[in-house]
Amino acid sequence: MRFGIAVFPGTWSDRDWAHAVSLDGHEAVMLWHKDADLQGADCVILPGGFSYGDHLRCGAIARFAPLMDAVSDFAAHGGLVLGSCNGFQILCEAHLLPGALLRNESLEFRCQPQTLRVETADSPFTAGCSAGELLSIPVSHGEGRFVADAMTLDELEAEDRVVFRYATPHGGPAGDASPNGSARDIAGIVNATRNVLGMMPHPERACEPLLGGSDGLRVIRSIVASIAARGAVAV
Repeated sequence: MRFGIAVFPGTWSDRDWAHAVSLDGHEAVMLWHKDADLQGADCVILPGGFSYGDHLRCGAIARFAPLMDAVSDFAAHGGLVLGSCNGFQILCEAHLLPGALLRNESLEFRCQPQTLRVETADSPFTAGCSAGELLSIPVSHGEGRFVADAMTLDELEAEDRVVFRYATPHGGPAGDASPNGSARDIAGIVNATRNVLGMMPHPERACEPLLGGSDGLRVIRSIVASIAARGAVAV
């Protein structure tokens, strides 16, 4: 499979993602922010970092990059798009996902291992997981508190679009252990057609035991299996 990895000025997780997908035997191609060619990517990754220095607000400038027009069109035609950390912020700014990511409730930057509970296996990104399963995937952000109005939150719940929640190591509600105070402990969501995922944690940082675990590969392998099952989307 070919993973297209977006690179904006200030992006820093692009090489981590390239390493992660390569570990699993897949090809990574870098997609420069000024380009509009997705280079035949089967899945597009919007990685973490500080695109455009987080000027204005996180993801606000990246949303207008030429590359994002191609990503939006790709998503509109069913292509798989995953945004992690800053990528999640960009997806919200581009209105490919609802809600917004605000300053952590603690007002602190949090970089730590984090337990996630898989809420649904009905997505291309968690098809290889089971609902209720616990994954350890680190977080690294200062503005990761997911917020949305009550109607949007209820809609996400009713449509089974909450993919990951922050949890305790035993799977309970995160409560005071939440890294950011996100509404309803939400760590990741999909769009209505379930082909765009935004998540604050970093799967690419959890792909080999040397780094503390390989649960992030569960996400990559779910993507690969889902694409293989349905055939790659033509760009």
